[in-house]
Amino acid sequence: MRPATARLGYWLIAPAILLLAAVALIPIAAAFFLSLQQRLPIFQIARFVGLENYRFLAIDPRFWNSLGNTLYFTLVAVALELALGLAVALLLDRAFPGRGSMRAIVLLPWAIPTVVSSRMWEWLYNVEFGLFNFILTGTGLARGPVNWLGDPFWAIHAAILIDVWKSAPFAAILLTAGLQTIPRELYLAARVDGAGGWGVFRHIILPSLTPMILVVLLFRTLDAFRVFDAIYVLTGGGPGNTTETLSIYTYKVLFQTLQFGYGSALSVAMFFCVAAISLVYLALLGRERRLSS
Repeated sequence: MRPATARLGYWLIAPAILLLAAVALIPIAAAFFLSLQQRLPIFQIARFVGLENYRFLAIDPRFWNSLGNTLYFTLVAVALELALGLAVALLLDRAFPGRGSMRAIVLLPWAIPTVVSSRMWEWLYNVEFGLFNFILTGTGLARGPVNWLGDPFWAIHAAILIDVWKSAPFAAILLTAGLQTIPRELYLAARVDGAGGWGVFRHIILPSLTPMILVVLLFRTLDAFRVFDAIYVLTGGGPGNTTETLSIYTYKVLFQTLQFGYGSALSVAMFFCVAAISLVYLALLGRERRLSS
């Protein structure tokens, strides 16, 4: 490309870059500035405290508990969504009657608003009238009803199940699109060479699908790390704080106790976590692109 053409391209995209930078950077800068203050509007307190909010954050056990819950939720949910999404994608990649309709049906959970689906699952988890307890007690698999949302162990996994149910179709559709780009000749060549189902998956599908898998992991990891509505509707972060994620803790500090300074410090910490995750995935995608080229 000629230098004059390159300069013209930079000038043409400069307004869009400046606009995006302003939209993204101004709120971040404002949140960081607020995190350096102690702001309690109900007591009319507003003073600069420097890094005091971050010093308190480092020793705040509730912050570390919410971060641990967030990481556990993210790791388990994303792993299950990727495995289930890949299995559904491999099924949808095969030719069978009604495949088009099946693709639309698979997307239904993803299309339902999270608040609505969480309310629906809340009824399924109900101790007295829920479907799960009806099946378990009716078939004799459980001696009595299980308190799905009142038990710390079951509550976090109940929320994970909702996220897997809702988001695995999203992963499946993206992976199906990735499978469609693999040349069919590669499958035929592998069969001619005597490769079985596992051999085709290991040597043809998995290497070809790796970039799309990384894209799915990037989207789903960021989304799961910021999970709020599903858990907030289902348990509100309880019982106790056992299902409280970083987003829910930040929301409570900001809008229930109105500690704007400390709440902003939590937001900044969450921003750096999300940025770190994004950079790792982008580095992996860049490495994968260099290897494939």
